[in-house]
Amino acid sequence: MRSTLVRLLLTIATLTTAFATLLSAAGTARAISDSPPPRMTGHFVLTALDGQVVTDSTYRGKWLLVFFGYTYCPDVCPTVLGEIGNALSALGPLAESVQPIFITVDPARDTAAVLMQYLKSFDRRIVGLRGAPAQLEAVAKQYHVYYKVRSLDHGEYVVDHSAFIHVVDPQGRFVKLLNGDLSGHRLADELRKLVN
Repeated sequence: MRSTLVRLLLTIATLTTAFATLLSAAGTARAISDSPPPRMTGHFVLTALDGQVVTDSTYRGKWLLVFFGYTYCPDVCPTVLGEIGNALSALGPLAESVQPIFITVDPARDTAAVLMQYLKSFDRRIVGLRGAPAQLEAVAKQYHVYYKVRSLDHGEYVVDHSAFIHVVDPQGRFVKLLNGDLSGHRLADELRKLVN
């Protein structure tokens, strides 16, 4: 019993020290940089699946739902894209004012042909975009998106990535982030609030 109490006290002391260190580091970081974090702009220059260069201005006049992912994603991407398709169906005629965009973070495997076939599985209204690695890095910074290639065995890899849906208004201004785990009906409800 006494050894259990000693271990518990040591754990509490360790956690308290770690927490104090984090608070101190956060205060130091704030003191070093008093400027606010950069805004999300919603800007991009990428290539559509037909080979045309497009920008965020190409889609002016529509609400954009921008999602970053890749076709080899085993779970998050197909789920989110499926729910975006469900939301478009639930919106009915209002869906005409919404343009979902899927930006691949794996351009090596996600060729135009692969993306075209993949996106047909969800909803033909979802636009696929790709770009060179430097272009994707620039767009990811604009949207504050995390992605990182992680090696697996036998030369295989996965891409860890954030899973938010970025909402951009018809004038090209970032409005909000939506969790990628929203059901299609909840996503449609969120969009109705914005579109109406």
